[in-house]
Amino acid sequence: MTDAFDPADAACWIAHGRAPHHAHAIANAWRAFPDLPNDTPLEARMARTRERTAMLKPLHERIVQEGEQQRQAANFAHVERKVAGGSTDSRDRGILHARAVYGYDWDEAVAWADGNYAAKAGWEARPPSLTRQGKPDRRRGAYDQGFLDGGGRPDDIFDVARRSLAAVTPEPATATSPPSSRPLPSQWPAPTDLPTPVSWHRRLLLLGATEHAAGTIGILAMLHERIGHDETTVCLIDAQTGLYALSGATGLPPGDDEALRAHLRQRDYADILAVAEEAELARLDTDSHILPLARTMERTRNSLLQQRTQFRLWLARGRARGEQFAAGHIRWSKMAAGLSGRLGDFTVRYAGPAHPRGHRIIVEDAYGETATGYRTARGHDLNPEIVIGNKSHLRSAMTELLRQYAAALRLG
Repeated sequence: MTDAFDPADAACWIAHGRAPHHAHAIANAWRAFPDLPNDTPLEARMARTRERTAMLKPLHERIVQEGEQQRQAANFAHVERKVAGGSTDSRDRGILHARAVYGYDWDEAVAWADGNYAAKAGWEARPPSLTRQGKPDRRRGAYDQGFLDGGGRPDDIFDVARRSLAAVTPEPATATSPPSSRPLPSQWPAPTDLPTPVSWHRRLLLLGATEHAAGTIGILAMLHERIGHDETTVCLIDAQTGLYALSGATGLPPGDDEALRAHLRQRDYADILAVAEEAELARLDTDSHILPLARTMERTRNSLLQQRTQFRLWLARGRARGEQFAAGHIRWSKMAAGLSGRLGDFTVRYAGPAHPRGHRIIVEDAYGETATGYRTARGHDLNPEIVIGNKSHLRSAMTELLRQYAAALRLG
């Protein structure tokens, strides 16, 4: 307790979230049995604490009862709302029926509904498991009653067979509208490093108009740093006007959905990414019929920092003309010596500071030796050790080097 908190003052307990009647009861106990001074013998102070605890015991029991009452009331209210909303689960109506007819509480009503459902479905009786020894459990009695009310006869050895034959399988509910053959853009997953690298001319970026105007995440700035980005098709998403082309569609009239749809289908897109706010994504869902079907369809999610990281993963999968690197998930680990990553038979690791300046990165093969004697598919030799100047670019440099080695050829 702090100096500002007086346990004998009910207002202090109310300020800390206690209900008024609880706060007054607690304050009364502290006024009746306040703490003794620290120089009082230990036995006396412990006795005082036990006296105060004994006085508060009825209050604690009432708090438990009130919490249980609130739980049951909230559960019954939830089921009532489901039934009012047209719930097709017969157990929901069974719960309300058991409360109205037998006066059961929540746990008993649920047990009755389960037993009744099991009997009508032709199942064997499986009452709830017993609770702790010495504690009465009325759920089993409620389950048995529901099982009997549903037509179950536990004393008949042919009861299960009879009810199984008589059980009527309910017809599946008819959907109001057929499910979509593909997920909406708002349901697309976040970008990862698992998909196969794709050439930039087969990539489609759907950028929100808000991000295009403000540049909060820095999407276009990061995109323009990549070699070959100018071959990417970029479309903007406006929450009011919808989808329109920003690049690669000279002379395309804005607002013409059919023209944009025909234009997008002229290319064989394999990778689509959406970076937009919620309102813009909702509009994109409406205009999703314009978008082509691609092998990889993703959207950035969560905070701005996470979206920036996810966009970097998407950028890393872009392949310029003449580039060759491997796909797949890199397994990163933080060893005592520093950061390391593994892809296939190769491991890249941080080898410490270089002299006179910089930071060393080394690639090793499956035997733990320096990966010498490898070249790219175009015949360029790969150096298993490089030096970078900025340590903040360590992971990106390690990723690029590791993917080059994973797609490399062995000399000789």
